[in-house]
Amino acid sequence: MMTVHHVTIDEPFDFEGGGHIPSLDITYHSSAQEYRKGDKVVWICHALTANSNPEEWWPGMVGPGLLIDTDRYFVICANMLGSPYGTSGPAAISPETGKPYLFDFPKVTARDNARMCAILRRHIGIEKIDVLVGSSVGGFYAMEWAVIEPDTIVRAVFLATSSRVSPYLTAFNESQRMALEADQTFRKAQSLKGGEAGLRCARSIALISYRSFDGYNSTQAENEDETMFAHKAASYQRHQGRKLSERFDAYSYWYLTQMFDSHNIGRGRGGERKALSSIKASVTVIAITSDCMFPSKDMRKMASLIPGAEFHTIDSKFGHDGFLLENEQLTRIIGPVLL
Repeated sequence: MMTVHHVTIDEPFDFEGGGHIPSLDITYHSSAQEYRKGDKVVWICHALTANSNPEEWWPGMVGPGLLIDTDRYFVICANMLGSPYGTSGPAAISPETGKPYLFDFPKVTARDNARMCAILRRHIGIEKIDVLVGSSVGGFYAMEWAVIEPDTIVRAVFLATSSRVSPYLTAFNESQRMALEADQTFRKAQSLKGGEAGLRCARSIALISYRSFDGYNSTQAENEDETMFAHKAASYQRHQGRKLSERFDAYSYWYLTQMFDSHNIGRGRGGERKALSSIKASVTVIAITSDCMFPSKDMRKMASLIPGAEFHTIDSKFGHDGFLLENEQLTRIIGPVLL
């Protein structure tokens, strides 16, 4: 079982988009209580609404005896900036007001998250990352990290992700933010309970982008030939919306969708091609055939810009969420990277 840690870096943290916080709180999980020099380090960057415990949200891939073996490697995952699971974000308590920051928290970028990971790495005393794994938005800041600290990352796996947010994804994210803002309690609330109805709606919108036509048809089809009004998929959307609102807050979600939209690996670096060409890690890029968020053709193009990168695809009818489900295919591809 991975161990949770909470650390405070007592130095101001300046955000790329402006603003700062007086100190940086970071929650992370690791497979051992302490890092020992010589341990083989596997660092996982989590996706949008996940937390720092990959055994919880990636149970088929991370754990004792699994591909990312917590008995064999020093496995570590840090909670993202802006998330409500312990790292500094809008859900954290402001030292000035004694209340959650809410909209007073600075806007977060993917690059800010990469810088946060680099700060934590140095705090722990890790000199190199043997394998860096980033999926979805976790791939955004994993990729940023590989550019920021090219001599620190030895190997990297970028899974179902991209080097720049697409207009298609920004449209989905803005639709989710509109759902949050349509909830009258979102802007008026003084606590994390605001915007709950909007959050449920936003989650429903997001799920459509995470899945696929075939995936919904295989799991949410009506069972009766005489059905008049389809309800199974509708019930599923509402259920998933409620589930998220029980463990997340609307303000963290609003911030993280903006962090999603901040991703542009070439910003300030002379463009995407020049930025990706600076990566020194041995990179494996993995796309999912049915992923509408990060189409395989776009990921193949991205891989071609990273020196020496290998490109793979996995077949799945479950769209973007295939990265959480297709464990056997992922094991075959990622296994050699871990050797």
